[in-house]
Amino acid sequence: MRVTGMIRHVALLITLLGTWFIVQTYFDHRWKAISLRSWLGMTDKPRSEQLPRHKCGNQKSCPHNHFAFKIISGAANVVGPSICFDDTILMSSVKNNIGRGLNIAVVNGTSGQLLKTDTFDMYSGDINKLDTFLQELKHGTIVLTASYDDAATQMNDKVRAHFVELGSSHVSKLGFRDNWVFLGAKGLRNKSPFEEHIRNDRETNKYDGWPELLEMEGCAPRKID
Repeated sequence: MRVTGMIRHVALLITLLGTWFIVQTYFDHRWKAISLRSWLGMTDKPRSEQLPRHKCGNQKSCPHNHFAFKIISGAANVVGPSICFDDTILMSSVKNNIGRGLNIAVVNGTSGQLLKTDTFDMYSGDINKLDTFLQELKHGTIVLTASYDDAATQMNDKVRAHFVELGSSHVSKLGFRDNWVFLGAKGLRNKSPFEEHIRNDRETNKYDGWPELLEMEGCAPRKID
């Protein structure tokens, strides 16, 4: 009886030790595998579930026959504006082609090709330069505009009328140091849906004497001949 009982105890001990070894080995390997994936920055998500990148860094992609765009106004008189169209940066501080006032990029409404960019000092510059620029726009071109610092001191009724023709609804009330972003087109029959305007108001300004910056993104329809 004693021998039988001892055998049972030994068998039980061996079983317990074997079970402990298997469990310990499993969790040891499991922990190492999880730790290695974490250390490498890997996830269990398949590539198909990773968020896609959209043109111009926008939140969603554009349908067929539309151009993705993003326009960001300047922040006070410190950070310059930027204009992206069809996943190409047209104007920015990095490209060194922006300036105080209005920053304007003109693209072909059918191909999306950049035609020209220019800056217009609206505080102490010559308003006739902007007047001529807007008069020379060709039918079917898309016009992207971003303000920086001051967009309206030199603005006159003639220039405002040009922007109204391009589809602007806010240019008539654009004032000193207001922020403004706008996308319009030469020959547009209706008002553009792509426009944002924020007034310079000392009660609500984010940057002391300037309002907060504006950021607008969207999908501009391609002009089909």
